[in-house]
Amino acid sequence: MSSPLILCYMKRMYKRVYIEISNICNLQCSFCPIVDRDNKVLEVDNFQKIIKQVAPITKEVCLHLMGEPIAHPHFSKVIDICTNLNVPIQLTTNGVVIAQKKHILLKDNSIRQVNFSIQSYKDNFPDRPLKDYLIPIFEFSDELYKKRPDIYINYRLWNLKENEEVDNDEFFDLLESYFNIEVNRRIQVEAIKSKKLREKLYLHFDSRFNWPDFDLPMLGTGGRCHGLISHIGIHADGTVVPCCLDKEARISLGNCLEQDLREILSSERAMKMKIGFQNNQLVEDLCQRCPYIRRFN
Repeated sequence: MSSPLILCYMKRMYKRVYIEISNICNLQCSFCPIVDRDNKVLEVDNFQKIIKQVAPITKEVCLHLMGEPIAHPHFSKVIDICTNLNVPIQLTTNGVVIAQKKHILLKDNSIRQVNFSIQSYKDNFPDRPLKDYLIPIFEFSDELYKKRPDIYINYRLWNLKENEEVDNDEFFDLLESYFNIEVNRRIQVEAIKSKKLREKLYLHFDSRFNWPDFDLPMLGTGGRCHGLISHIGIHADGTVVPCCLDKEARISLGNCLEQDLREILSSERAMKMKIGFQNNQLVEDLCQRCPYIRRFN
């Protein structure tokens, strides 16, 4: 039987923690904001220091906030560290180098979900054959399913513009041909965000949004957010932020390479934010200018 202390501790677990292992991306998508911070790759030793603090308080880690995680020069070592500490991983990637990196993912048992940002390729390479990009992703999906049928895979189409149709016919043609399926191509983001293709394989849709910024107009002081409630973010330099959309660490709660993470999360600033969200109050100026928060109202 678990002790009351352990049960109390489990109740405080986050659903996920976003750890940015690199803020450098191998693509430049029009729908992704520019990162103003200096380029930074999280060193393996520092990642180990962070993950040891994160492991007891989260159900899984996401190895990104900005940047392309599988382009990390020591990606295999990062995965091994998570495996050794029994930390489940949700991975989001543009998939451009999946053919070169798939052996790392296929041999590992810590991966629980892989998300492919499918919209990124044509945004960067409109004149290149989409087939050359998609087939390695489809092949990896098949290989992973045969080895680990419990792992979820999402193909994300997040380039949808409000009140504007986006031509995804080529993607659907290739998808249906490879998997020998027929997909209902009608997209109603406001009603259905996911479509099941087969067991554990999904299409996921969403529309573009504006990232929070001090230059955006004030939207109000009332609202809720999942930041500090279900998740937190940690930048590649160790800076802890309350939300995965705080790409420039405008709300820096501390640095977990210099201070214990639990102390940071129990700090006055962090607690004021968390209590505010729970009571429909936005206490930080950046939150009061965040268009994404309106989705939770």
